[in-house]
Amino acid sequence: VQLVESGGGAAHEGGSLRLSCQVSGFSVDTRLIGWFRDAPGREREGSCINGVDGSTFYYDSMKGRFTITRDIGRNAVDLQINGLKPEDSGRYTCAMGAVHSTVQQMCLSRRGFASWGQGIQVTVSS
Repeated sequence: VQLVESGGGAAHEGGSLRLSCQVSGFSVDTRLIGWFRDAPGREREGSCINGVDGSTFYYDSMKGRFTITRDIGRNAVDLQINGLKPEDSGRYTCAMGAVHSTVQQMCLSRRGFASWGQGIQVTVSS
């Protein structure tokens, strides 16, 4: 299993970024995938999608401006971030696991994600 992230980098406040997680080894429509953000002094937060039924869950800080989608043809999971804010900065890592419970439960607990990518940095300047 391999997860490779792309699309990060530097961006300005108010702009948009589209992060992509290319998955190999499993089909995204058989797993639950999350995009997790790590930033200094903050808890890990995430946006997750159940690849089987397409249901999603977002941490509060990601509701409204973040959209996670799966592309079965590309076998990838994308995270669209609009209206970028400096607090969106952090290291974004893609993770995948078997569906053990609801997307909300897995995303909030951050447990059950057996495979993780290397992560990519996102830096938003004001």
